[in-house]
Amino acid sequence: MRSIVRIRNKALGCICKARRGQSMVEFAMVVPLFFLLTFGMIDLGRVYYVQMTLENAMRQAGRFAITGNHLTQGTNVLSRVQSIAQVAQQAAVGLVLNVASIQINGQSSTNATASAGGPGAPVTISMTTQLQLITPLIGRYFGTNGVYTFTVSTTFQNEPFPSSQTS
Repeated sequence: MRSIVRIRNKALGCICKARRGQSMVEFAMVVPLFFLLTFGMIDLGRVYYVQMTLENAMRQAGRFAITGNHLTQGTNVLSRVQSIAQVAQQAAVGLVLNVASIQINGQSSTNATASAGGPGAPVTISMTTQLQLITPLIGRYFGTNGVYTFTVSTTFQNEPFPSSQTS
């Protein structure tokens, strides 16, 4: 009787070892797909975050731009363009937004080019930033070398403010 039990236990041991090997093979086949999906979702979430943050920063800068106000930095009064760029940078939480990537164009009411426009004139704000994607397969579809470039732009009409504030 004991010999039958030993034979049966040896047979079950072989089956269990075979199943452990099968589990390892299945795991090895499924893990790359799992990581691709996981990091792909993280990348797409990052793309969405950067797009929404950049749009919000542009919106905040535009709202500030149309008022004709200036910011102060210590005892210095910043120009309108510098003030608008600073508002955009402060609103772009979590993004590296260089001053060079913010373009502000406007016209004064006399059609002479002014940096942020005069009272009642349109002002256009454009911002550009880049995001390095972490998933190579998704990076192929979203830009060159896995870097996706975001560009947002909008035009606002300045409120009627005193002409002395256009500088």
